[in-house]
Amino acid sequence: MPASLDFRRIRHLLAAVDEGSLTVAAQTLGISQPALSMSVKSLEQELGVALLTRHRHGVRPTPYAEILVASARAIEGELGQAAMRLRQLKAVTAGSVSVGCGPAESSRLLPMALIRLRRTHPNIRVVVEYGLNESLMPLVASGAIAFALSSVPSQSAHAELEHQALFVDSAVVVARSSHPLARRRSLTAADLAPWPWVLARRRELERNALDQLFTDAGLPPIAPEVETTSASLMKTIVAQSDFLTFVPHEMIHWEEKARLLRPLKAIHSAWARHVGLTFRRGVVLPDAAALLADSLRKAAAGFAAHSAPARSP
Repeated sequence: MPASLDFRRIRHLLAAVDEGSLTVAAQTLGISQPALSMSVKSLEQELGVALLTRHRHGVRPTPYAEILVASARAIEGELGQAAMRLRQLKAVTAGSVSVGCGPAESSRLLPMALIRLRRTHPNIRVVVEYGLNESLMPLVASGAIAFALSSVPSQSAHAELEHQALFVDSAVVVARSSHPLARRRSLTAADLAPWPWVLARRRELERNALDQLFTDAGLPPIAPEVETTSASLMKTIVAQSDFLTFVPHEMIHWEEKARLLRPLKAIHSAWARHVGLTFRRGVVLPDAAALLADSLRKAAAGFAAHSAPARSP
C-alpha cells in the first residue's frame, strides 16, 4: 500500500461498496456525491486499478476492490479490539479493575473477596471476565485484565506471566445426592465406567487427571455423552439425572451444603490443583487491582482448614 494512502479514502470506498450507490454512500458519510466520487477516483489513480464498476442501479466492487475491502475490514476489526482493550485498561487505572475468574473460583472465593473489598473500599468497581484458562491467560498477557483467579500450572507456558498459589484443591467424582452410587462405601473405576458422564474438554487439567485414573485401572478413558466449558451446565445435568462428572471439589461447595450434589466415595486421582493469581510479569498493579488481589489472599487464607498448604508452583 503506498505510503500516501490514507484510511479516510478507504472508508469512502467501504461505504460505496456497502451501499452499492455513490449517492447513498455520500449521504451516509455526510459528504457530497461529487466529493465521494473524487475520493474514490483519486484512490484508483493512486493504486493504478479500477475499484468500482458503474451500472444503472449503482456501483459494484471490482476484484481489486474486494481485496482492499477485505484487508480494510480486518484492520477495522483490529482497531475495534484495540479500542476495547484501551477502555478496559483505562478502567483498571481509574478506580476500577477488570479481572478474570475460573468456574470453581467464582463459586465462593471471589464472592468472599468482593464482599470483603466492598466493606473497606465501596467505591471500587469490579468487572469480571468468566472463563477457562485457555481464554483467561491471553487476556492477562495482553493487559486486557489486571490478573486472573484460576488454576495455576506448575510451570507456566507463558514467559510473560507469573503465578502465585493461594490454596490447593482436589478433584472429585460428583453425583446427585440420590444417585444409586451415592451410598456405596467403596467404588472402583469399573463401577463408575458404565454411567453417563458430562465432562470438561480434554484440554482441561481435571479431564486429563480423570483419563489417567481410568488408564491406571486398566480401563479406557471415559467417552462422555456431553463435553462443555460450562460449569453450570455440568452441575445442572448431574443434579437432575444419573450423570456423573469430575470437577474441583470447590466447584460444588454450595450444592454439597444444600445436599443437591455429593462427591462419591470412589477411587480418586492423586492430582490436586493449585488455585492462585496470574499476573503479567514485571507489571505493577494499579491500586484497585492490588486491593482486590490482597482481598483474595486474605479470603483464601481461610481455606487452609480444608485443603493442603499452597506452595508456589
